[in-house]
Amino acid sequence: MSEKIPKGWKWVKLGEVAEVVGGFAFKSQHFGKHGTPVVKIKDIKPPYIDVEELEKVDISFYNDKNLKKYYIEKDDFVLAMTGATIGKIGILKRDLKLLINQRVAKIVPKDMINKSFIYYSINNNTFQQFIQNNIDSNSAQENISSQSISRFPILLPPLPEQKAIAEVLSSIDDKIDLLHRQNKTLEEMAMTLFRQWFVEPTKDGLPEGWEEISLGEIFDIGIGRTPPRKESYWFSLNPKDIRWISVKDLGSIDTYIINTSELLKEKAVKKFNIPIIPDNTVLLSFKLTVGRIGITIGEMVSNEAIAHFKLKPNSKISSNYLYLFLKTLDFSTFGSTSSIAEAINSKIIKEIKIQIPDDELILSFQRLIDPIFQKIRYNTFQIQTLEKLRDTLLPKLMSGEVRVKF
Repeated sequence: MSEKIPKGWKWVKLGEVAEVVGGFAFKSQHFGKHGTPVVKIKDIKPPYIDVEELEKVDISFYNDKNLKKYYIEKDDFVLAMTGATIGKIGILKRDLKLLINQRVAKIVPKDMINKSFIYYSINNNTFQQFIQNNIDSNSAQENISSQSISRFPILLPPLPEQKAIAEVLSSIDDKIDLLHRQNKTLEEMAMTLFRQWFVEPTKDGLPEGWEEISLGEIFDIGIGRTPPRKESYWFSLNPKDIRWISVKDLGSIDTYIINTSELLKEKAVKKFNIPIIPDNTVLLSFKLTVGRIGITIGEMVSNEAIAHFKLKPNSKISSNYLYLFLKTLDFSTFGSTSSIAEAINSKIIKEIKIQIPDDELILSFQRLIDPIFQKIRYNTFQIQTLEKLRDTLLPKLMSGEVRVKF
């Protein structure tokens, strides 16, 4: 902290400028289909809070006055205080009022401190490393306390500059969020069309001229591989190396996957004979978390929990058609489940039956949905560009290396 800092800026501890408020310990028997949505650790999917599958709690069992401090609203942000995603941050971008569960903490800035500036101050690799260095490893599960989080150092400019910095970064994030929401809407449009054209007509049997074929007959279905984890030199941080897809990666995309959390060196791919997945190939997770689906942008490889569907020559259907078809399936009916993991096997995947209509109908459908998928793909590239811009600007703005007018 001894480096030269801009005039008027100062180093502070997070706890000096914000309160770290841990969530409430709701009882499991009070959760159900009705009530107030609650953010749990599993709902923190950086950079957002995933509001699609929030569990609900009946707050009539509690004194509402006691719950007041545990509510969050739009633009509030939380972090995970335990588990595999410890330290991960999610911001609420929807106009909702939610409660936070235990081991989820919200950061509440004090007076004369800009909330968005604090969010960007801790939404970086330095904070994540700080979390890892301050984990309480004495308990059965990794934890970090509010007190430890409060010790994180922040370089704080005057309030007007806090606001100006936050506005620059927020404007980029707002564009990214808009593109994500547009992609979701576009995919929902495509899904609605697919159900109308191909799901509803088959409820009473296959229409004349249609056929039902197993996926293994029309796709070369491959499975990825993982080099030995103990041999860390096979893994890479160089963005020029080969993107290696995990189930976690598939859980953080819209429709297309362009970035992965880990990469492999080319030598690893060759040594362990890891299949190369072509561009525009559909992926399906079939272990641990079953049923995550995506489409590749560019060549990639994957681990052994992901199946990829290479189109055979002269295939009647496209990757887009297969993607939408897989999205209609209930994978919980295909295999066994346990408290530890879910899994189906490659044999089950190959035997899944897909309904194929006549050529004219398929071509008409493709002409209708191809522009939708092209727009989603284009938006995905735009998101990547904006994320790179934000990630480049963020440390420069937060350190004062790049100044903004205010």
